[in-house]
Amino acid sequence: MAVSRRHWLLGTTICLALPRLARAQTAPAAAPSFDPTVVAAPHLEPAIPRPAQQAEAARKLAALRARTGRAPNVLIFLVDDMGWGDCGAYGGGMLIGAPTPHIDALAAGGLKLFSCYSQPTCTPSRAAIITGRLPTRSGLTRPILSGERPTANPWADEKTTAAMLSEAGYQTGMSGKWHLGEGDGLNPHQVGYDEYYGILTVTSEMSQQLDQRLYPDLVLRPDRLAAVRAAAPPEITKGRKGGPLEVDRAVDSTAELSMLDQRFAEFSEGFIRRQVQAQKPFYLMHSFARLHNDNFPAPGYAGRSPAGFPHRDAIVETDDIVGRLMAVLRETGQEENTLVFLTSDNGGNEDAWPDGSYQPFRGGKGTTWEGGVRVPGIAYWPGMIKAGRQSDGLFDQCDMFNTPLSIAGIVDRISPDRYIDGVDQAGFLLADDGQSCRDIIFMYSENTLTAARWMEFKVHWRVFLNQAVRRNLDENTLVQVGIAPWVYNLHMDPKEQASQGHLRFEWGIPQVMQRVGRHNATFERFPRKDIGLRQ
Repeated sequence: MAVSRRHWLLGTTICLALPRLARAQTAPAAAPSFDPTVVAAPHLEPAIPRPAQQAEAARKLAALRARTGRAPNVLIFLVDDMGWGDCGAYGGGMLIGAPTPHIDALAAGGLKLFSCYSQPTCTPSRAAIITGRLPTRSGLTRPILSGERPTANPWADEKTTAAMLSEAGYQTGMSGKWHLGEGDGLNPHQVGYDEYYGILTVTSEMSQQLDQRLYPDLVLRPDRLAAVRAAAPPEITKGRKGGPLEVDRAVDSTAELSMLDQRFAEFSEGFIRRQVQAQKPFYLMHSFARLHNDNFPAPGYAGRSPAGFPHRDAIVETDDIVGRLMAVLRETGQEENTLVFLTSDNGGNEDAWPDGSYQPFRGGKGTTWEGGVRVPGIAYWPGMIKAGRQSDGLFDQCDMFNTPLSIAGIVDRISPDRYIDGVDQAGFLLADDGQSCRDIIFMYSENTLTAARWMEFKVHWRVFLNQAVRRNLDENTLVQVGIAPWVYNLHMDPKEQASQGHLRFEWGIPQVMQRVGRHNATFERFPRKDIGLRQ
């Protein structure tokens, strides 16, 4: 009788185990464990302890403080809708007719992450970065729409990185796109930022009120337009902690809309210079309006890219602004005292094609396929982060909550009253041969756990299926998989084209499910919030 390979292996395993079983007699067999994590506290995500690299990071930080006499700065570049393949460092650049020399220089001079993950859309990612919490916990599970007001203030019991650093003596700034709530109590300068200058909403919600070529059914209908503008007027706003929200200027034309990122860059440059003059450490979130649709080139940028399309011109402008602010750090003597981190709030938006981003993966913005959540992640810090490093170690944007607190020396001040999904990655970034302290990444669509990344494997329990080409947002369905989860070895199948979960990953499914069970259990002690954002 023919014997299948699986049964032969099972029989061989039993035979090899017989001597051990005889010695153990009635002792229960221990399940194999691949879990290297430690649970430091009930409110903290389990992390892989790496004491040697933590010690190296601590030595570097102490030496830096002794040399500079001040705490280090943090500058986060958050690009809107930048796909994996938009910048040259990740395979785009000249390939797609949009060279990015300044971003590429950051990658060459620091650490380029190959497994950096965001949320599928912008509001959830922004919430995750500044709270260290998965959006299903904070309630900020999807983009907030024009004039929409949550039924509960999500910030009433959240603590942002900016708030904690401000309490520790930092000057904290938010420049650019917020998209985390409008109205009293929801604005950046009310949730921890000492200074704010930018837009509370998103570019497309402004352009739909201004461009009659793209939106004639709104712009040419006065009654509709008046109602939309009353709910969400297109404007740049500003505020300081303890003060009111003020309107800096109305955005009343596409020409004015094209200037958004230049105005944000002007504010960020001034913010950095003021803090250097005041000798205060700073934390600055520079949040681009670009590359989100609709892209209207700033003066001098129309046709600047070899591709000549507005989106590619926007990539070139974004890169120039990165270069401009990096030049300010160098000029003010702060480049070697500043952790710079560049990333995107989600994968590229294929729905906006041809005015959209590029990624070589399956899916795009709005999905938890790799194309929707795997994003550029570059950490740069001369003298602190070794130049030319590359890593496939797991990095969740939630980690950018814990990590700045760690380099500021206040990570132990994280309150135990809420669960933190981020982990401290300071050792990973700063040790010359640092490795990630993260074991697994959980991926959600709103409040639904859809997938997880563990080691090089991606496991799906629910998948997004396109009903039309390049329609990851507008014509997509989220469906539950069958008896076996869909599993992809991302080293061998980075495009997630052919699941081999039951064929090649039976050994790993129990490991992942063990972690899912532990993750789900955290909601019993730390329940989800409902702030009224329905599907």
